[in-house]
Amino acid sequence: MTTTPNMPGKELFKKYLRKIGSGEHTGKSLNRDESAEALKLILKSEATPAQIGAFMIAHRIRRPEPKELAGMLDTYQTLGPNLYSKPNQKRPICFGMPFDGRTRTSPIYPLTSLILISANQPVILQGGQRMPIKYGISTIELFEALGLNLKGLKINELQLGLDNFGFALVHQPEHFPLAERLITYREEIGKRPPIASMELLWTAHQGEHLIISGFVHPPTEERAWKTLALFGENNFITVKGLEGGVDLPISRACITATIHNEQTERTILYPKEHNCHGQEIEWTDLDSWKDIAVEALNNKGILKKSLYWNAGVYLWFAGVSQSIEDGIKEAESILSSGLAKETLENLITWRKLIS
Repeated sequence: MTTTPNMPGKELFKKYLRKIGSGEHTGKSLNRDESAEALKLILKSEATPAQIGAFMIAHRIRRPEPKELAGMLDTYQTLGPNLYSKPNQKRPICFGMPFDGRTRTSPIYPLTSLILISANQPVILQGGQRMPIKYGISTIELFEALGLNLKGLKINELQLGLDNFGFALVHQPEHFPLAERLITYREEIGKRPPIASMELLWTAHQGEHLIISGFVHPPTEERAWKTLALFGENNFITVKGLEGGVDLPISRACITATIHNEQTERTILYPKEHNCHGQEIEWTDLDSWKDIAVEALNNKGILKKSLYWNAGVYLWFAGVSQSIEDGIKEAESILSSGLAKETLENLITWRKLIS
């Protein structure tokens, strides 16, 4: 990461702002080091509020390039929290979802995560409180509705959860407070800043893992491929999930791509071929979601079909199951045996013990 010596942060940042904000014909992208330094100055409040707001808007209008997103990932890796897998632990799935949550469809991923963990497949999630611009339901609220309070964990306790249960939720307000400073700017500019694209690709986990990143628009997916390749990620998956997240739809075909050692394989998944086709369940409120989520963990109710499909596909993607069909059967077995509920209860007990 290159820094111009003896130059105040706001003066250095001014150079970066001029570069990306000079208009259609004269504006230029930042290189990777410049992008990393610019985000560092933002997170450490060395740039002024006016500069930060202008940078976010200018960058959004011209769209960040993969090298710029890779630079942002460099800064998050340097300044953010770090988690590690213990020796011989299976590589975790790191889910990348919009931090501003869900507002239209009922989330499946907390339940999918419990099934994956029950199958000895580690899972790492990340997010924050309800966040602009959507202020959708947050991951931590969904787990809390299930009785699992994940607030207040220190990073070493988070590591213990990953070591002992194969599960961690990186909660931005507590584990990455520097990034939490950007919430006000997200609200005031009224648009997702470019950093929101980077959040879909970032994980706090260091070492071998499988990143699964959601997207909505094809250009976003292509940028993700190029960015992660620049960042040195050799294995990752992109999915056109519900609301840009990683929950796979059951009302339509699922567009996915698996990238392994720079080779891209496009895969279209059809829930109808696996008796999982149906309508997405609309989001209403947290209490209603809790009721249908608990039903699903009891292998009942209106979320069950979506849960079979999501857990089955992700068990296959992770290599736990040999096929989607086998993954669906494994998910059904975990639910019918009560193992997913037992996993949740064990996590709740562990959380209470470290309070």
